[in-house]
Amino acid sequence: MQDKQRRPLIIANWKMNKTIMESLQFVSDLRKKFKEININGADTVIAPPFTALKAVSDSIAGEESLALASQNIFWQEKGAFTGEVSPVMLVDAGCKYVIIGHSERRQYFAETDETVNKKINAALNYNLTPVFCVGESLQQREEETTFKVIRSQIEGGLNGLSEGAVNSVVIAYEPLWAIGTGKTATPEQAEEVHGFIRAILRETYGSGTSETVRILYGGSVTPENINNLINKPDIDGALVGGASLNVDSFVKIVSGSI
Repeated sequence: MQDKQRRPLIIANWKMNKTIMESLQFVSDLRKKFKEININGADTVIAPPFTALKAVSDSIAGEESLALASQNIFWQEKGAFTGEVSPVMLVDAGCKYVIIGHSERRQYFAETDETVNKKINAALNYNLTPVFCVGESLQQREEETTFKVIRSQIEGGLNGLSEGAVNSVVIAYEPLWAIGTGKTATPEQAEEVHGFIRAILRETYGSGTSETVRILYGGSVTPENINNLINKPDIDGALVGGASLNVDSFVKIVSGSI
């Protein structure tokens, strides 16, 4: 991997997969695999479903190589919001990170740049690291509006945040046309958008922030393509979906990022 000041970050987003027992078995197997290899060069995060958060948190307690993420958050601390999970609850369950604005949340659950912004603020207020997702559809890419869409999402999601707050955000670029399709953006396509995002950060918050914020790629990441992706100057890790459900596959991705 190229020498970067930003430490690689690999996040396993299990989406709506794995029971509590399956989650614990995965983590147990993963910890054994990690003992066999040197993964000190990367940060690794697991994002199980809500039902398994506390069990996984207890399982990885004291494990420096693994941290816990939630797949979503609500911006209120408590109240009459049936089915939602607050930042207080996530911290209580042991979360350190939270995925916000994933394309599936935007597509199926009416997430907007405004609600994403509220969720990012809520996460930061409780010292949770937001993993802020952005990305364009196939139609938008074909219409050559990718940069316009990405700029709008970045500016909307980070609206009102201070430079210091933005330094605590992780950004994940996930082209919708490459999620779960087996079609991956080429390393060059991904790097082009990552570089554009870093340029937006530079012009808005300064070079210090643009060089600090980690930008991940998410879109059919596999053991076969992680090395070519991570070798690009502005790609700092991966938000991994399907390939994170298998221990061996996920371990190879983590190894390939170092």
